[in-house]
Amino acid sequence: MALAGVKVIELAGLAPAPFCGMILADFGAKVIRVDRTKVSTTVDTQARGKRSIALNLKTPEGVALLRRICVRSDVVLEPYRKGVMEKLGLGPYELLKENPRLIYARLTGYGQSGCYATAAGHDINYLAMSGLLSRLGRSGEKPYAPLNLLADFAGGGLTCALGIVLALLERTKSGKGQIIDASMVEGAAFTGSFFWKSRRLGFWSRPRGENLLDSGAPFYDTYKTLDGKYMAVGAIEPEFYDQLLKGLELEAGELPPQMSFSDWPELKQLFTERFASKTQADWLKIFDGTDACVTPVLSFDQVSSHPHNRERGSFMMDSSGEEFPRPAPILSRTPAEPCLASDPAVGEHTVEVLLDYGYTSAEIDEMLAAGIVQCNAVKAKL
Repeated sequence: MALAGVKVIELAGLAPAPFCGMILADFGAKVIRVDRTKVSTTVDTQARGKRSIALNLKTPEGVALLRRICVRSDVVLEPYRKGVMEKLGLGPYELLKENPRLIYARLTGYGQSGCYATAAGHDINYLAMSGLLSRLGRSGEKPYAPLNLLADFAGGGLTCALGIVLALLERTKSGKGQIIDASMVEGAAFTGSFFWKSRRLGFWSRPRGENLLDSGAPFYDTYKTLDGKYMAVGAIEPEFYDQLLKGLELEAGELPPQMSFSDWPELKQLFTERFASKTQADWLKIFDGTDACVTPVLSFDQVSSHPHNRERGSFMMDSSGEEFPRPAPILSRTPAEPCLASDPAVGEHTVEVLLDYGYTSAEIDEMLAAGIVQCNAVKAKL
């Protein structure tokens, strides 16, 4: 796999950092999640392909142990607020002195500088600070955050993974590591570069929810069908719009021009009535095989059985029968090979990892007895 041989230490955190670590693991990196001791369970649902070690970082010995495994790795992925690692003596500058090739990725909401650097927050806050939230929502309604996708995952975990891969590539030329300051505010804003750069084209000159791509246009929206399901419409180009009208059995000559903003509410009402007259299956028979840009809104239970997704193997199943999206993109020679085994329990691999990093069995037994590390005896492979 593309990242085979890369050693990653991921300090346990919430959604964005685990997603970043999972991406790296899916593509071959050896990712070790560092959990706390005296914690029996974890809410990390993105631990696929990782190993877990449980350390007591409230002890000098636990901190020293973490330092040792960090400086013997390629990447440290750290999700804490500014200053936490420095208080432990494990900040990037300290570790880079010991291992100049280390890549130290810091994934936070507001970044490592600025007056909000130490402030708490979540996806909706970072999205608000990026400017994007002000543009999301329907006409006449308040701004609407689309789950926690844009800041946490697109602007956070995915952008941080890109930064790590870029730093690994650069290291092959310079031989040096570096610090990655991944701010979810900036990552989300960068993800929205199209919106910033296209403002001069007039795409966003109207109020929120009344523009071409924000549910304002009748030909770029979702519509409820007779059986309570939905169809997604994205017929922007004139030739695609013509096919949409044909499928809806509407005559273009009897309708207002496609780009007549003032007539969009009328057209939307007409499309709403037409789509409500048939079931989703009926509309699939009409639009499949055309370039009308009309597709079904599939539920999680439906996606893997859709012919297109099934033919590509777009969704996979792990050993417990849980379905998940196949890692993307697909590399022709070194594609991702996601682990299908169960996610690791907290401290499941403590002994195994410590042996890999050069500790003796006697040293490990002493640390277990002293509470410096913890091993999950139920699932541990001793």
